[in-house]
Amino acid sequence: MVRLVIDRNMQRLFFTLYKLAEMGAYDRTIKVSTELLAEKMDFSQQTASRHLIELDKIGWIERSITPQGTRIRISKKGRAQLLKVYSSLSKIIEAKYPHSITLEGVVFSGLGEGAYYITREAYRRQFIEKLGFDPYPGTLNLKITSKHDLKARMDLENYPAIEIEGFRDKDRTYGPVRCFHALINGEERGAVVFAMRSHYNSSVLEVIAPVYLRGRLNLRDGSRVRVEVFPNIGEGSSRAEIKRG
Repeated sequence: MVRLVIDRNMQRLFFTLYKLAEMGAYDRTIKVSTELLAEKMDFSQQTASRHLIELDKIGWIERSITPQGTRIRISKKGRAQLLKVYSSLSKIIEAKYPHSITLEGVVFSGLGEGAYYITREAYRRQFIEKLGFDPYPGTLNLKITSKHDLKARMDLENYPAIEIEGFRDKDRTYGPVRCFHALINGEERGAVVFAMRSHYNSSVLEVIAPVYLRGRLNLRDGSRVRVEVFPNIGEGSSRAEIKRG
């Protein structure tokens, strides 16, 4: 799912558009005074007048001034804005799983096994194919400290994930890995990985990325890191899709 984005400059006008739709202007022309609109929106008549002028200017409404009063109808462009919100809300309300889950953890030095496993060619090929990036050889290890985040982390284990298949070589068997796309500190694209065989318990979150996250984000042991995890974004998603999320 792509998260709804409304230009920041338009946000203050959107609820005025919504109120006009509520008053009947979505599919017909209505007569609206700035006094009535101001009363319904609980702001000044001057603000109501300014909003109508701006909505007309950006093409979200069709406005005409007559001796009997101002007549307004929401334009095709304005209806499209309302439908985007309707569509996004429907997806949120009807979705079986949340669009994203945000967790916080504290960086700690791990056991050094991440680099070994991630560089196994059979894993690496699948990461590139299914996650859309070649991971840096190592994991960023985060210790989850809050009960709320720990519960959210455990909930992820019940959500459908991107599956990295296990394999066997001449020496040993490597287990499957479950992955979710993620955004680290709101900046860097990556993924959280849940290995079926791991030395860590559920209070640890392992993160991979196409870059060395400690260096890119200036992290050290004890740094707090925010990870936004996307259960509903599947294989091969682009950086733009995740950042829009």
